[in-house]
Amino acid sequence: MAHTQQATSRSETLISVLSLLGIGAYLIMRYALDTGHEIYTLSGNASLTAPAAGIYSGQFGFRISLAELPLIAVLILGGVPLLYQLAAKLLQRDLGADLLAGMSIVTAILLHEYLAGSLVVLMLAGGAVLESYAVRRASSVLEALARRMPSVAHRKSADTLIDITTEQVVIGDTLLILPHEICPVDGTVLEGAGTMDESYLTGEPYMMSKVRGSQVLSGAVNGDTALTIRADKLAVDSRYAKIMEVMRSSEQHRPKLRRLGDQLGAVYMPVAVAIALFAWLASGEVIRFLAVLVIATPCPLLIGIPVTIISSISLAARREIIIKNPAILETIGTCRTAIFDKTGTLTYGRPALTALIPGNGHHERDVLTLVASLERYSKHPLSSAIIKAAEKSALPLLKVTNIMELPGEGLKGEVGGKRVQITSRQKFLALQPAAELPPVGGGLECVVLIDDAYAGTLQFRDEVRADSSSFITHLRPSHLFDRVMLVSGDRESEVRYLAEQVGIEHVYFGQSPTQKLDIVRRETEAAKTVFLGDGINDAPALTAATIGIAFGQNSDITGESADAVIMDSSLLKVDELFHIGERMRAIALQSAIGGMSLSIIGMIAAGMGYLTPVAGAITQEIIDVIAVLNALRAAIPPKTLSDF
Repeated sequence: MAHTQQATSRSETLISVLSLLGIGAYLIMRYALDTGHEIYTLSGNASLTAPAAGIYSGQFGFRISLAELPLIAVLILGGVPLLYQLAAKLLQRDLGADLLAGMSIVTAILLHEYLAGSLVVLMLAGGAVLESYAVRRASSVLEALARRMPSVAHRKSADTLIDITTEQVVIGDTLLILPHEICPVDGTVLEGAGTMDESYLTGEPYMMSKVRGSQVLSGAVNGDTALTIRADKLAVDSRYAKIMEVMRSSEQHRPKLRRLGDQLGAVYMPVAVAIALFAWLASGEVIRFLAVLVIATPCPLLIGIPVTIISSISLAARREIIIKNPAILETIGTCRTAIFDKTGTLTYGRPALTALIPGNGHHERDVLTLVASLERYSKHPLSSAIIKAAEKSALPLLKVTNIMELPGEGLKGEVGGKRVQITSRQKFLALQPAAELPPVGGGLECVVLIDDAYAGTLQFRDEVRADSSSFITHLRPSHLFDRVMLVSGDRESEVRYLAEQVGIEHVYFGQSPTQKLDIVRRETEAAKTVFLGDGINDAPALTAATIGIAFGQNSDITGESADAVIMDSSLLKVDELFHIGERMRAIALQSAIGGMSLSIIGMIAAGMGYLTPVAGAITQEIIDVIAVLNALRAAIPPKTLSDF
């Protein structure tokens, strides 16, 4: 299948190049070298031998100028293969605007309008090449997934370290993961303490602490310290490999978007042919049939719509929005279900201190001052959230001495003459089982001890984007979305908390990539969908949705899976994409329907004998210029591209 697509693309590329060269050669010979007046005539005799000798016998002649020879080559070498493809479409009852273009090629040949025919060949082949280039192929995502996965694992044996391929890893092997390496298989930590970034895989927004006994996932990125793990699964059975399998499945069922030009062409072509046939039958003059078809060439569809799309892609690029599949610009305004991943889309993907519950006899500001002063010297994933909260409250940071941070035991130090320790609920209750702590909440938490006595509890959640609520609220009235969903691999408490903050009713939590894919497929069958995500675990869902939008630059895999990539992680840019698509569709319809309406008026005039084929061709060129000039408006940014 992929081989056939590549062969077709190469063929259309060659035809496009041939058409450009042929048209260029004609213009040079005709106007620069002035060879257009040299006319050559090809003639011959033909007859049928007995017993059918009486059926046909006679001469034929064919007149051509020297300058037209390159155009003849274009029509033979490029036009004939395209006509063959169009004939195959016709047999499959696929009636689109390009079929009328095929009829125009034949008509141009019959009328000896070789330049017009060659231009149509260029439009057909060039449009197909642009679309083939722009639309992402299935293999690119799988190749990106494969490139990210390490091919080598470090096996520890006695006092030696041996590099082996990931396929050679067996269950029970002891492996070393160096700092910033990607974990090759699912396993359990045996030695070392550090952190891992699992957000692309699980949806958990935090750097996850890893100590002896912690579980690690293939595809997770190791932190600053080396970890020794035991392999619990083979590479082919680990989490990352499963995502690749789901990705292959989703590629095979990727939704097909019917192009706007094909939709309009399915109506326009029968109308044009009907007018041409009626003109011929009513007048008895075949020249009127040809004249109608010449002016009926669907250039507003073949040129106007692509120019509008290219102009809109240019506008989007200037807004840091990369359009990978141009067809989405025609469709995004018709989507009625929006599906969001949580981490990195509606949230920043980083922890924020949401509550500090002080113990008896302690004040919130005093506890935060002591904790933030100590956390300055920690690399713990939550330390930045604590420091940010202290800065926001303009708290002074105190001098710290005797700092100690042991794996699994937390952070200790002396701050302002007091002993301060930050640890986990489990470690604290193990030392003081009778202590009373606040109820366990969602998100992450840590316990603060001052002079060995309980002083407070810090609670953290994934930080919600400041504009998430207003963005979600405006989707229904401004963009006519009927259904907004939150689908995440994160825990229930975290997902429901976010849903309440931003106003989303339809919530799914703890979803694996396979489950996300099933949800998106089900919703896409009911209505056109937009899925927005930023993790590797979102790649299958991005592919399965009608339109997949990747948020930010976190993963080349997510970008490959998506139809559009928002380079600047901002919901404002997502809204701008919606408006660019809706505006593109409106301008494209103006160019296409306006151009077709003028063409129909011209067809009626040609059918009544007021326009000759040559006059019809000139009239069509004027209509084309009007349609293209209107289409170029799409590249001009309006006063505003957002409404929330």
